Amino acid sequence: MLAYAIMHHILVVEDNPDILEVMRDLLEGDGYRVSLACNGIEGIEAFTHEVPDLIISDLMMPRLDGFGLLAAVRAQASGAGVPFLFLSARTETAITTRARALGADEFLFKPFAPEDLLVAVRAKLDRRRTLQLFDTRSAHLQTVTMLANTIEAREAYTRGHVERVQTYALALARALGWSAEALAICAFGAILHDIGKIQVPRRILNKRRPLTHSEWVLLRRHPEIGARMLQGIDHLHDAIPYVLCHHERWDGNGYPARLIGRTVPREGRLLGIVDSFDAMTSDRPYRRSLGLERALSEIRKSANAQFDPEMVEAFLNLDFAALGVS
Repeated sequence: MLAYAIMHHILVVEDNPDILEVMRDLLEGDGYRVSLACNGIEGIEAFTHEVPDLIISDLMMPRLDGFGLLAAVRAQASGAGVPFLFLSARTETAITTRARALGADEFLFKPFAPEDLLVAVRAKLDRRRTLQLFDTRSAHLQTVTMLANTIEAREAYTRGHVERVQTYALALARALGWSAEALAICAFGAILHDIGKIQVPRRILNKRRPLTHSEWVLLRRHPEIGARMLQGIDHLHDAIPYVLCHHERWDGNGYPARLIGRTVPREGRLLGIVDSFDAMTSDRPYRRSLGLERALSEIRKSANAQFDPEMVEAFLNLDFAALGVS
């Protein structure tokens, strides 16, 4: 447990010195860094000195009670997202309702078992970490989307491609039962899958006639170029299989590595389907959209050849009307 909690800082506010010492010993024994305060005024001073990851506060205290401390913390921008755990011997509904209206996250009623406290603390910190990760990813995703749209603008016929591919990819991943973590990575991978095209000459991307052999060689480098671009970027590293493998094929005739079957990462197998579907249902310089029914027929015929057959089955069962395709 020590490795789990070593970086978390907890502020404990309690007017009973014996309880305060017991809680400090308990929390420090579980690996947390603990600051102490004997009442709400001292709690505000400690909060101002260093914003903690979690505040545990008694409700009834002299000078300033837990309600006043909570209100003061929530009034500050830095305190809006700090989890707040109340300790109280009072169980009246009016008390708990008032605390939650002010933004308390949870109550722990005295007397409580040591493990009850530790479980509550871990749950609050896990939730805070999840929310912080979500906020960070949202900011990254906005930046990545802007970059992808800039790259996409180099191709005259692909407007809206990355957003559509992301929509289809997430729908298919959900249908396959992927975890929330995998879905978050999928959102990045779908947006970034063609990032390597930034090094492909515009004349090749927008050519209306068939590409020459040398032009195809240049174009087919974009998965490897994109994968190299993401190397060393920690929060995008897990998206590399989408970028590198979305042109691999189930039958081994894809590129760049001619992987076959399940040796193609599932991210590449998934994106290969939705990328091809969007290409077929979009107007291109050399042809008009095939339309939904014909595109789905082509996807179905390509199972066991270009595409993973199990993923194809899940894809064909999506609600395309809800995805904006008709």
